[in-house]
Amino acid sequence: MSLRQKITACLWFEHQAREAAQFYTSIFPGSSIEDVHHAKADTPAAKMGDVLLVSFTIAGLRYTALNGGLHDKFNDAISLSVSCEDQAEVDYFWNALVDGGGKPVACGWLKDRYGLSWQIIPRQLPELLADPDPEKGRRVMQAMFEMVKIDIATLQAAAEGIP
Repeated sequence: MSLRQKITACLWFEHQAREAAQFYTSIFPGSSIEDVHHAKADTPAAKMGDVLLVSFTIAGLRYTALNGGLHDKFNDAISLSVSCEDQAEVDYFWNALVDGGGKPVACGWLKDRYGLSWQIIPRQLPELLADPDPEKGRRVMQAMFEMVKIDIATLQAAAEGIP
């Protein structure tokens, strides 16, 4: 059986496929650009020789970036979720992805400079939400709803009922 990833997400860009792939691979350790394919003929989105497809890996998962020309923009119907070990990781990924034109949204969500939605989620959030005490989970959820970037200490204080 092949170890090749069976399903690969394809991200559609107007003309920034290589730039986006370079941006994403610069943020996540263990990431790289695998292949850059150039158009072999003129297409509606690219001239012969222009970058058409970029295959890249982010943290062990393969993606394809397509220079497809004008099309629908990314929306919140799909996002990439980053599981973080601690506040330092939350801060690192958050800051790196909003850098250069990204926009914070709410509850750990942001849009990067290309409009792709990301969730920067500490592993503690689902753990706290899953607490057998429903009141703790409710307080954690309420605290999260008041945040833009997730703050682990605030979530933990909410779980313990500390204002």
